[in-house]
Amino acid sequence: MSGFLPVSREDMKKRGWEQCDFILVTGDAYIDHPSFGAAIISRLLERNGFKVGVIAQPDWKRTADIAALGEPRLAFLVTGGNIDSMVNHYSVAKKRREKDAYTPGGEAGKRPDRATIVYSNLIRKAFKDSTIILGGIEASLRRLAHYDYWSDKVRRSLLLDAQGDLLVYGMAEKAIVAVAEALDAGIEAKDITFINGTVYKSKELTQLDKPLMLPSYGDICGDRRAYAESFRIQMEQTDAFTARTLVETYGDSEYIIQMPPMQPLTEREMDDVYALPFERDYHPMYEAAGGVPAIEEVKFSIIANRGCFGGCNFCALTFHQGRIMQARSKTSIVEEGKAITEDPDFKGYIHDVGGPTANFRRPSCTKQLTKGVCQHKQCLTPDKCAMLEVDHKDYLSVLKALRELPKVKKVFIRSGIRFDYLLYDKDQSFMKELCEHHVSGQLKVAPEHVSDKVLGYMGKTKHAVYEAFTKRFTGMNEKLGKKQYLVPYLMSSHPGCDLNDAIELAEYLRDIRYQPQQVQDFYPTPATLSTAMYYTGLNPLTMEPVYVPKTPHEKAVQRALIQYRAPRNYKLVREALILAGREDLIGFGKSCLIRPMKHEAKHESKKAEPSKKPFKKKKAIRNIHKKKK
Repeated sequence: MSGFLPVSREDMKKRGWEQCDFILVTGDAYIDHPSFGAAIISRLLERNGFKVGVIAQPDWKRTADIAALGEPRLAFLVTGGNIDSMVNHYSVAKKRREKDAYTPGGEAGKRPDRATIVYSNLIRKAFKDSTIILGGIEASLRRLAHYDYWSDKVRRSLLLDAQGDLLVYGMAEKAIVAVAEALDAGIEAKDITFINGTVYKSKELTQLDKPLMLPSYGDICGDRRAYAESFRIQMEQTDAFTARTLVETYGDSEYIIQMPPMQPLTEREMDDVYALPFERDYHPMYEAAGGVPAIEEVKFSIIANRGCFGGCNFCALTFHQGRIMQARSKTSIVEEGKAITEDPDFKGYIHDVGGPTANFRRPSCTKQLTKGVCQHKQCLTPDKCAMLEVDHKDYLSVLKALRELPKVKKVFIRSGIRFDYLLYDKDQSFMKELCEHHVSGQLKVAPEHVSDKVLGYMGKTKHAVYEAFTKRFTGMNEKLGKKQYLVPYLMSSHPGCDLNDAIELAEYLRDIRYQPQQVQDFYPTPATLSTAMYYTGLNPLTMEPVYVPKTPHEKAVQRALIQYRAPRNYKLVREALILAGREDLIGFGKSCLIRPMKHEAKHESKKAEPSKKPFKKKKAIRNIHKKKK
């Protein structure tokens, strides 16, 4: 019998089941690997004695697939998948993506837009009275009213639109077990109003003790300042130690109530989760389609931690995983490393050991373990907190142990390295080991921009810190005799970034002689501070106005400036420079970003600095104009 959970009636019969306790419906293909939330939740419930079946990517146009396993005894568990279904389907330009890595064969279109809503409504058609529990990233980040970029409006809590009975948010291991036990004890979903990490509907508030009232749904729809205020309050209530119950009002007597976040997992609890009997692969039923691409990056990777105290404003981790670091023990990680080496497809390379931020292995300060994180202060930005404790010794020990495993040739770090945290470590042992053993020619880091003004809106560290890091990285590689380079991730069109800031970034790229192959436009996804800025034009933390680049043309201009050397971008870059009064950057000098147009070239060439290769310059101009034609 397959080690996978049942996906059909035949599978249920092999296990001697007449009915599942829970049926998990997911927008992803069924991959039983700890990098997938659906796999963790289903295996966790199984370990707690519940019978769990899985319905992956059901046909949403009819009820046959959703009813394939019958009606569960306790509840349907519904998730859109590992990624918000709208992000999965659409680029930042709102163009349909051609591939879906979470679908067999990478085929697009196997899940609906707003998958959690569609699946839940489909369940209601097939089983009117079944209990529906919502979870996963899509539900977690849409648990309260939120700005929706794709429809350009404020949408209601997902719990209402999906007709769910209860929503579990965040990393839901503790919450889902508590909900399951309550249902199994005979408590109806409507009466489960006491579990942290959940959101529920109510017609009254008498059961609550001093809740924190958010601006009503009607208010935030009609007043962007009210929206910004609501988001600020939510942001301040994301810590399990200090958060209060939040209430959002819909109409006269309908309330969405968010309980405080569930307590973070302890090291032992994390170890137990990742010791569950995962198959670590996609279900065999996908072999004919060529498998599921999403497994390729994670099959030989190890999740070592969760949470992040980095504080990037465009990242939703604060709302989903929280700011308090949770980490597995070295023993647990090494045991998974051993299991990876026994896979017949293992070629000797562990692709990653990390999490949201690879080199965070402990809370930023001991105070967080008893009092939680600071409500109005970040650990790393705009400057390093005096209480920040920087230590890479534990992570270094983990990496060394993995390197020493038989069959392991190399251990890479591909999840984000927080360069400022690394720079603040006075002991350079980790920098040395990183450059010597864990980088393969290039290290990806995320400075995001060079303008301190823009970095402030991003919640990123100042540019001077990145410059100091590059010097240390370069120096260490020179010392080791290695030719390795940094690959900086950069973002265009973030709130607060105007044309002059974009040009400043282009000049920096000119100076370091680097042109990114890819550029990420800011993507306004639910539950981020940056998205609140994008929608309201205000910084919710200060209520001060923020400049927001919104038109497709302005976004294209900012993106083109980052890749100013590409001939296809010439017209946009020239337009930007003239508009900003920076014609000094058009010419033949070393400081110029682009050459003049053909009819300007003769005049400008007289003023140009002497060139050793005039022919190549003229040839470049001809090539630009050929491409323009």
